[in-house]
Amino acid sequence: MISVRTRILGGATATLVALAGLSLVGGAIAAPGGSNFVEGASGAGDAYFPNAGNGGYDVKHYDLKLDYTPPAAAPAPLEGQLEGTATIDLVATQNLNRFSLDLRGMDVHSVTVNGVAATEVPLPALGAVVNGAAYWQVQDDDARVWELTVQPRPKIKRGDTAQVVVDYGGTTSVPGDIEGVPYGWVTTRDGAMVVNEPDGAMTWYPVNDHPTDKATYDFAITVPEGKTAVANGLQAKDATTENGETTWFWDAPDPMASYLSTASIGDFQLRDTYKSSSGVPIVDAVDADLSPSRLATTNNSLARQAKMIDFYESKFGPYPFKSFGAIVDDDSVGYALETQTRPVYSRQASEGTVAHELAHMWFGDAVSPQRWQDIWLNEGWATYATWMWNEEQGKQTAQQTYDDWYYDESADDSDYWSVPIGDPGPYGLFLDPVYDRGAATLQALRVEVGDQAFFDGARLWLKRYGNSSATSEDFQAVYEEVSGKDLDEFFDTWLQNPDKPLATWTTS
Repeated sequence: MISVRTRILGGATATLVALAGLSLVGGAIAAPGGSNFVEGASGAGDAYFPNAGNGGYDVKHYDLKLDYTPPAAAPAPLEGQLEGTATIDLVATQNLNRFSLDLRGMDVHSVTVNGVAATEVPLPALGAVVNGAAYWQVQDDDARVWELTVQPRPKIKRGDTAQVVVDYGGTTSVPGDIEGVPYGWVTTRDGAMVVNEPDGAMTWYPVNDHPTDKATYDFAITVPEGKTAVANGLQAKDATTENGETTWFWDAPDPMASYLSTASIGDFQLRDTYKSSSGVPIVDAVDADLSPSRLATTNNSLARQAKMIDFYESKFGPYPFKSFGAIVDDDSVGYALETQTRPVYSRQASEGTVAHELAHMWFGDAVSPQRWQDIWLNEGWATYATWMWNEEQGKQTAQQTYDDWYYDESADDSDYWSVPIGDPGPYGLFLDPVYDRGAATLQALRVEVGDQAFFDGARLWLKRYGNSSATSEDFQAVYEEVSGKDLDEFFDTWLQNPDKPLATWTTS
């Protein structure tokens, strides 16, 4: 992502249970069948967003069938209608009596697990016994937790696969993140602008909404005829139109964190595919309503995408996915996001923003943060890669950009120098220091270990953790391995100590 902002985690819980007798003990559900089977955790354990993601299973694939009606023209409310069927293929990592999926603001119509239907009934009073029925529960919004909890019968043994099918739907609007910033399925007059970071995927499909559980995706998105639906990956087949509706089919075969998924809808012009020198197909969707000046900026920037891929491949290794491109929407959420293979841009795509979001394909998308506190590994790298691209274009060098940063930031700016970028807090994910101090950390590391070890480390990082997630500690270990140096003091100075480093790593 590129922006300076702060970000939500929020709340209602729906539970569907099938074919079971349950008791409530001390306010918690006691699972039948003894301790051998457990309830998968209702969070992935992230300190910043404890209710995001879930435990007990690993999703392999999401097949999303979406039917969307955009809002009527103003002055009608800015509300759309979304109906969906999510088919989720997963593998149990524990013996599961129950498990949860994240889902916010949608009504659940039905759930099946391996073809066995769950039944919806109201939650009984605490202490009551549920005999042989199923129930679903909606938790108070004030709890800031959204979960769809499923109890399958038969239970799912560790290592077994399961296919969960959820039919759902509801009215869409403009959900907000932890700071009230629009994210997730953001309803627009002509469609929807879908940007999920950090946990907004749950606003439009049931999901294990944390970067530690990556999966592949297929999309079939039905919209009114004349609208274009754009998702990750490449078109699986040509769109089909019937009875005034068009269905768009997209296939995203590369493992992807949920916050990187998109299904943006609007008055887009889908441009012909072209390729980078290494053969990466590039597909752009540009809003037909961009102003002439924004369209000119966008066209000039997108025309450089192939060369940018070539440049980053020369530094970091092969482009990690099967496609790339852009979605440029004339509506705005106030930021761009590195949605995997096809970043979303608000109102225009500037050259620097395109360079930033493309770099995320390596840093953030291929290797994602295992904890949200490690977001500097996303934003620092994308910002630093943009410094490198600017140098490649004959502008100032990355070292000169670092020097300017070091001397321009006032040492008495207490707000700036109060953010430890290795742990900025859930309200600090998108603050300035995470981006530019993150980039400065990488330039200082390059000076510290030398060019050879620096780029060897980048390639080893991507090779070792590609299609997965990792931490700052993993990153340090990689660079100690390639450099042969103890970097404890270096990373403590740059990531944990918010004060301006006394050693300069500058050239002046």
